[in-house]
Amino acid sequence: SDYSQAIPGLPTSYAAILRIKSGSSSLASFNSKNRPRLSSPSLGSVSSPGWRGAAQHYHSPTNLYHFSEAFKHDESVDYGPVFVQEPDDVIFPTDSEEKKVSLNCQARGNPTPTYRWLRNGTEIDIESDYRFSLIEGSLIINNPSETKDSGQYQCLTTNTFGSILSREAVLQFAYLGNFSGRTRSAVSVREGQGVVLMCSPPLHSPEIIYSWVFNEFPSFVAEDSRRFISQETGNLYISKVQTSDVGSYICLVKNTVTNARVLSPPTPLTLRNDGVMGEYEPKIEVHFPYTVTAAKGTTVKMECFALGNPVPTISWRKVNGHNPSKARLRKSQAVLEIPNVQLEDAGVYECKAENSRGRNVFRGQLQVYTYPHWVEKLNDTQLDSGDQLRWECKATGKPRPTYRWLKNGAPLWPQSRIEMVNGALMIHSVNVSDAGMYQCLAENKYGTIYASSELKILASAPTFPINQMRKTIIITKGQEVVIECKPQASPKPTITWKKGDKAIRESKRITILPHGSLRILNASKSDEGRYLCQGVNVFGSAEIVASVSVKEPTRIELTPKKIELTVGESIVLSCKALHDSTLDVTFYWTLNGQPIDFEKEGGHFESIKAQASSADLMIRNILLMHAGRYGCRVQTAADTVSDETELLVRGPPGPPGVVIVEEITDTTATLSWSPGADNHSPISLYNLQARSPFSLGWQTVKTVPDAISGDMESAMAVELNPWVEYEFRVVATNKIGTGDPSAPSRVIRTNEAVPKIPPANVSGRSGRRHELVIAWEPVSEEFQNGEGFGYIVAFRPNGTRGWKEKMVTSSDASKFIYRDESVPPLTPFEVKVGVYNNKGDGPFSPIVVICSAEGEPTAAPIDVKATSLSVSEILVAWKHIKESLGRPQGFEVGYWKDMEQEEAAEKVKTEGNESSILLTGLEGNTLYHLTVRAYNAAGYGPPSTAVHAATKKSPPSQAPSNIMWIQDGSYVSLGWEPVRPLANESDVMGYKVFFRQEGQSNSQVIETQKTSAVVLLPDVGVYIIEVCAVSEGGDGTASPQIRVPSFSGKVT
Repeated sequence: SDYSQAIPGLPTSYAAILRIKSGSSSLASFNSKNRPRLSSPSLGSVSSPGWRGAAQHYHSPTNLYHFSEAFKHDESVDYGPVFVQEPDDVIFPTDSEEKKVSLNCQARGNPTPTYRWLRNGTEIDIESDYRFSLIEGSLIINNPSETKDSGQYQCLTTNTFGSILSREAVLQFAYLGNFSGRTRSAVSVREGQGVVLMCSPPLHSPEIIYSWVFNEFPSFVAEDSRRFISQETGNLYISKVQTSDVGSYICLVKNTVTNARVLSPPTPLTLRNDGVMGEYEPKIEVHFPYTVTAAKGTTVKMECFALGNPVPTISWRKVNGHNPSKARLRKSQAVLEIPNVQLEDAGVYECKAENSRGRNVFRGQLQVYTYPHWVEKLNDTQLDSGDQLRWECKATGKPRPTYRWLKNGAPLWPQSRIEMVNGALMIHSVNVSDAGMYQCLAENKYGTIYASSELKILASAPTFPINQMRKTIIITKGQEVVIECKPQASPKPTITWKKGDKAIRESKRITILPHGSLRILNASKSDEGRYLCQGVNVFGSAEIVASVSVKEPTRIELTPKKIELTVGESIVLSCKALHDSTLDVTFYWTLNGQPIDFEKEGGHFESIKAQASSADLMIRNILLMHAGRYGCRVQTAADTVSDETELLVRGPPGPPGVVIVEEITDTTATLSWSPGADNHSPISLYNLQARSPFSLGWQTVKTVPDAISGDMESAMAVELNPWVEYEFRVVATNKIGTGDPSAPSRVIRTNEAVPKIPPANVSGRSGRRHELVIAWEPVSEEFQNGEGFGYIVAFRPNGTRGWKEKMVTSSDASKFIYRDESVPPLTPFEVKVGVYNNKGDGPFSPIVVICSAEGEPTAAPIDVKATSLSVSEILVAWKHIKESLGRPQGFEVGYWKDMEQEEAAEKVKTEGNESSILLTGLEGNTLYHLTVRAYNAAGYGPPSTAVHAATKKSPPSQAPSNIMWIQDGSYVSLGWEPVRPLANESDVMGYKVFFRQEGQSNSQVIETQKTSAVVLLPDVGVYIIEVCAVSEGGDGTASPQIRVPSFSGKVT
């Protein structure tokens, strides 16, 4: 029923919800909105505002024999038919290219159901009409005919358990005829007069939409306060004709299903020449019916339009009430639209047309109805033969629904045993003939809903479940025992009991229970023996046998009885049992009623089986969580007994309760808290801890009082820093130890205060000429004590009295530069730096003496020399002038090629008192110009006069060739042809012979100005020898390597 509420009046198959398997593809039908559908797939789905009242089908989920999950998945279970899909209303376009209609029907059941179809209550003979065919329950109509096939269809599905009837589905044909071709007469009116142009639509089905064309298509008549097209009559109403209205009018109608459109013959509108119409009061030409009926949840549209001169205005009101807030006025207030209409929207509505000549009103009543809706449903039922059946179905609706009952798809009428009163069905003394499928129908004039249920009648001889068959029952003296005897039978069997061969006589101690089982109270040895239960009904009998054995009761003792321990200690609990020697015993351990999981307790628990009749529980390294009630349960085949002991664990306190900040000053915070668990050892001391953005985690703070005793619940944290955000927590201590801290308090900020800490390390810094640079370490935000923090820089020439002060507003500032053109370099100043914030000025730092910046160097270095060392290196050297001002911090060397401008010079800096630098990475055989100048923090001095140096030519690119060698013991004599350098290469000044033992990286070198050399090979092994030319531009290309053994051999 919840689903029917979501879409008022739309059919929902409850049977499909209840009987289909989870995951079945047929579930898709459950989510569909079963509105009238088009037979032709090319036209899509159409919602018809005027379609008939809905029908809903329900099947109960509660089922005495089909209630389990096994029923949903076990195909071996037999049950009656249940609808999975029921037929929908169909609107079939007569001009559809697909010449067939499909009415769908699908049901589940075991055995598989069969199908029949009814049209207007009469069964369709599918075999006798070739146009009909049945595909898995769905009815297919080929070449459908409106005269033969329109009507109401129902699907009847049947299996061996009975039949159920589907909701009624209406087959309707959609068409749109043509207007009569007869010429329409002209309508002639006076200017200012009202007029109605009739549409007179052709035959059609279902609804159509009206519009009007003026003179020629597609020039449509625009609706306004003067012109109105009624969607009820199709006519065009002009309240006051103007000269611009003269012309030809054509009515255009459109089928809402097929979208087909047809045009009427034109109706000419002309003006009479006998004068202008005078003013007259409104005349309502279009109004809604005296009674408007609408289904709850739909949209209601009521029309009202009047002719008149001047043009009337339309207004609406609900008599004896207010217009619904959701109501909307359309088409210049000629249409009152109420969406999602509800019962409270019903009532009398008034339309008023008014102009300066008078007014006119019309009243009509809006009645809101609701489709039937289930509030109480049927349950599948299984009864014994002779029992009484009572089913009751209840539904709501407006008008109030009436009820009918069907059995196997046919009407059920009252009989001697059958009563039907207000939705209730009663059958007295049911028998097998009453079994079948029943349906309750709740209906009013707007719709019908169906509820289905299955009735099974049982008739069988007594049988016993396998688990009740022969068994032995072991009990102890004094116990109560119930020997079950619950045969399955219909009708209910008569139960008799025997002990041995004698019938049991009931007493206060031995009774037969209403369901047939035997109860024995306070059992003794005399109750041992063989018991037989027999069940008998008209269809037969059955019996079961049970043996009863009575044993001595088990007794148990768990020691010690009450224990108090401290965290970290260990203990052994001992459990001993006295029991019947013929019975085995099993021990179980519990903590607070729950079994102890020895594998998950981290080695704290160990079960030790000391003897057959005793067991121990070892608890190691006890934690607070191990406190509680420990139980030992002993179980035998006859009884179960248990004993408990209490373990109390002392430990450090638990965390205190919520910490509340009661009062805040600039350096203090008053805190309160609630005590936590003392864990069986009184709390002796509390500590307060605080955390701020500037602290390394939580820090213990000073308090008042210094020591916070365990009976206190508030204290004051002192010596806090002003204007700092703090969190606080409380830690409790007892004689066992210190516990976990409380949860942090809310974050608070202490109040502002005047800063108390001045900057540290006030000093001077290098600057430019005439500058005094004062530097300091900024004060941490932790000690700024408030907003608006800044610095006061005070300075004065050494030996003077008055201070000059400057404000630095940035809290992050770390220096201040004072510039005065009159201040000579290296003038000593006394300086100090103070602090301030919005609360006031704080202290100054100690006075220190610093000097103003010295000037930039004023003299250029002298005796600058540049020496070419190789193809890529030039050594630059200089001397600098010692002067009293502008002491250099270093020197800058600028160099540029001969063909370049000085502005393009590359620069290299030295630091300190260095007086030379080696320039590397230069181009070979290139003339460079060089200058040197000193620099310091104040700037650069003048450059020296430029000097010049050219890098060497490149070394020879040709390697020595035709190397020959002769070995004599450890000596190798080498000879080669001289190297001839190219024009752009350096002259050969000599040669280098490199030799090294194979496998080593470092070579030994012999230099010679000849083209020969003798090499001593000192050690045994193979030597690698190379030769290259030497020039002022560096070493040339090396010759190919030769390999020479330390004794006679061949070169490889």
